[in-house]
Amino acid sequence: MKIFSAPQIYQADKSTIEKQHISSDELMERAANKLFEWIHSRLRGTQVTIKLFCGIGNNGGDGLVLARLLQEHGYSIQVFVVNYSDKRSKDFLLNLERLKESKVWPDFLNKDSDLPEISPNDILVDAIFGIGLNRTPDDWVGHLIEHINNSRAFVLSVDIPSGLPMDRTPWKEQHVVQSSYVLSFQVPKLVFFLPETGVYLNQWELLDIGLDASYLEDTETDYELFGRQEVLPLYQPRFKFSHKGNYGHAAIVGGSYGKIGAVQLASDACLNVGAGLVTAFVPTCGYDSLQTAVPEVMVVTDRHHKILSDISLPFKPTVIGFGMGAGKDSITVEAFGKLLKETHAPMVIDADGLNMLAEHPEMLGDVPALSILTPHPKELERLIGKWKNDFHKLEKAKAFSSKYDVVVVIKGAHTISIYKDKGYVNTTGNPGMATAGSGDVLSGILTGLLAQGYPSLHAAIFGVYLHGLAGDIGASKNGYEALKASLIVKNIGNAFLELLRQPEPERQEEA
Repeated sequence: MKIFSAPQIYQADKSTIEKQHISSDELMERAANKLFEWIHSRLRGTQVTIKLFCGIGNNGGDGLVLARLLQEHGYSIQVFVVNYSDKRSKDFLLNLERLKESKVWPDFLNKDSDLPEISPNDILVDAIFGIGLNRTPDDWVGHLIEHINNSRAFVLSVDIPSGLPMDRTPWKEQHVVQSSYVLSFQVPKLVFFLPETGVYLNQWELLDIGLDASYLEDTETDYELFGRQEVLPLYQPRFKFSHKGNYGHAAIVGGSYGKIGAVQLASDACLNVGAGLVTAFVPTCGYDSLQTAVPEVMVVTDRHHKILSDISLPFKPTVIGFGMGAGKDSITVEAFGKLLKETHAPMVIDADGLNMLAEHPEMLGDVPALSILTPHPKELERLIGKWKNDFHKLEKAKAFSSKYDVVVVIKGAHTISIYKDKGYVNTTGNPGMATAGSGDVLSGILTGLLAQGYPSLHAAIFGVYLHGLAGDIGASKNGYEALKASLIVKNIGNAFLELLRQPEPERQEEA
């Protein structure tokens, strides 16, 4: 699903109005009806007061139409117009008159107004600012937003939480509505998925308001959101007359004294995702534990007991996953540098492999094209340098990806895979996955997919989704706190089954 920018959404509105031969007011009416249907289907018969806070632009116009529809259906409402400017949109003014014709007279709020009374039992509709916000709200509006946030009432935001800009972080954190639920029109917004901006909403849902389908389909976007529907076409099914050689021979290279478990997790994940053969290359201290813990994995050892010193593989691997638990000893750095020069197939580089690259940037030029790098936030900062905000971070990651022709997997609540000038946002995963070894499992999954012939970008998108889905299944059984990395590995198979599960046929109603 494409993630559109604010200018692209405005163009989608314009294209819809032109091609469907409707007015902007009719499009607003359509959007507000979708809002009403969502609310009415959940509150039908419920005695509750709905307080609507409407700005004076088109987002406020949506709120006014919604207020009229709620009034017509017998809901107890109170409408506040947040009068933050002398400029009003024409559709706002039109629907303000229609609301008054319905015998609803809003309370106008300005900088001299007292803050309205709000009960924790009220439902608030936030329609103050929309996606066009390009400056910090006035202080008095900011104080109103703080009042809303402190009310403990349920807050339903129209399209986007008010005070949250589309293309940057907020000017003042406390002057953004903390939404309980966002009903967003047609397409998701990038700010829903970034750490610095996603914190302003709890849940969100899309409402299809019938924007021009050809425009949405033909327009290229900088980001896409990947859920089950988008991921499923990337899956490569196995064929009947295949054998293990058809699915690649992966090498997992890493480990040091006390950190062999990282290689174990990665190797196990690599097998569970479908690699035909997996060989772990570790210091000799890891031989016994690996052979015991994962008997399906072959083990080759370094001549050094505690660290990697000479990575000599007695076979030509399809792909190499490197870095988990490797440490940064100078001998290991030298061995890694030699490995990079000798390896031409795409690699998966994680953990200490990333730290070595950050500390020895001259090695970056030897990273094979289309390799996948999987940094957590601090590792990413070491690689690309400090950033001002999440938007700056994404631009720096794109530049890094383009310069070195690599896929950068930015791990987080919504992991984003970057390749050159485009980002792919993941939808699976949960807070329980913030646990030791989770990243090692992801590296193993990505290595296993590359071994089977998945293109690097597809491997990153598909692997991140599968990793998160396995974590979601594990958390559903054990809770967030008890979600260990090994449990994620155990649920990789269940994640495949869930992804490939056929939807149940709809039951026919009896006549």
